[in-house]
Amino acid sequence: MELSDYLKLVRRRWVSILLVTLLCGALALAYTALQTKQYASDVRLFVSTTVADASNAGTINAGGQFSQARVQSYAGLASSRELAEAVIQKLDLDAEPEELTGKVTASVAVNTVNLTLTVTDADPHQAQRIAQAYAEALTELVRQLETPPGQTDAPIKATIVDNASLSENPVAPKPVRNVGLGIVLGGLLGLGLAVLRQKLDTRVHSTEEVVELTDKPVLGAIGFDAEAKDALLISDIPSHSPRAEAFRVLRTNLQFVDVDNHNKVFVLSSAVPGEGKTTTSVNLAISLAQAGIKTLLIEADLRRPRAAIRLGLDGAVGVTTVLVGKVKFEDALQHDERTGLDFLAAGPVPPNPAELLQSNAMRELLLRLRDSYEVVLIDAPPLLPVTDAALLARQADGAMLVIKHGKITRDQVKLSVDRLTHVDARLVGVVMNMVPAKRGSSYGYGYGYAPDDALTSPE
Repeated sequence: MELSDYLKLVRRRWVSILLVTLLCGALALAYTALQTKQYASDVRLFVSTTVADASNAGTINAGGQFSQARVQSYAGLASSRELAEAVIQKLDLDAEPEELTGKVTASVAVNTVNLTLTVTDADPHQAQRIAQAYAEALTELVRQLETPPGQTDAPIKATIVDNASLSENPVAPKPVRNVGLGIVLGGLLGLGLAVLRQKLDTRVHSTEEVVELTDKPVLGAIGFDAEAKDALLISDIPSHSPRAEAFRVLRTNLQFVDVDNHNKVFVLSSAVPGEGKTTTSVNLAISLAQAGIKTLLIEADLRRPRAAIRLGLDGAVGVTTVLVGKVKFEDALQHDERTGLDFLAAGPVPPNPAELLQSNAMRELLLRLRDSYEVVLIDAPPLLPVTDAALLARQADGAMLVIKHGKITRDQVKLSVDRLTHVDARLVGVVMNMVPAKRGSSYGYGYGYAPDDALTSPE
């Protein structure tokens, strides 16, 4: 992924990233609040060497170097079990040596002979007592270790120069640091989860993916409209609304398909049910009719017809009755006075839809209609569950695939294209349906659509 991809990902997933970040920050704050406050006490010692000839600069320098070398060893003694046991015995503490050594740290200032012991404890006074006891025990331990056998004086000694301090300000926990660290880690975790989700999410979310998968243009992007469930048809909404404008854009782009062919027959289908292909077919047909283009909409979904219901027309007589010869086309044809659209309903649901749609009668009907209408739109069943749409697309000038944003996977799109390719049908373009509001502008169609994460109207 490139930087631009990460920026797009953050823009798309910013809510989940923010939630993870805030959650980690809250957990860090809760963890900090549950921690016992710790107080520190410092005590400083000075390590010196007895110099026989104080007037000799070389001897003094050598003694200083010797002290610097030894002070590092004394710092290591702070974690010794023997020293811890001496402090426990002196203060009569109810603690194990290992527990006490975990509270003590020793540090040596660079190029000095200053040794600092730091003790932390939940009680500031107890921390002071332990630190002072440690310093006194260490000076005694150094005296014992450095005194040569048979002598009473050691050539080097540790002297307490600053007694143990007392501080009422806790050194741990550190709320600002912990919460800040939690927020940073939360942000990284949220971004990581977003990247993982992006990698695992195979659904189609962009026109770039559609073009890559189908090698066909996106003819239109229909934005989500929260009021579409109450007004599915564009004839029932203001003409200046974004949804109506999106279908006008789709209508315009469709006119550039096969510009030399003035009588066009197109099949509209989708990969799976629920992508809004019927509503898209009806509204595109209405938009064409409103522009003065002689348009016929055929309800060829003989398994689950919905177009007649959308238009509020009679679906009892239609394609099936015409194909079996019970009714003439002219008698089955309906004209919607509201939109100026001609409509042929599906008719009764037959037991053999695929056979009817690939029959000679259907082929002859389409040839006849091609000469009578400028545009014929065929609302067909989804491509993947059944073969009806592919069979119809073979007899038409082309097929348009309706894809609901964020619903179907890339594999389903590829399979849909393959279904058309296998029967030598032609895919002329794709219609992206239910595009979220903030993505409307990225497709170049429509504006001001409704909220991002809302769902589409039913097919």
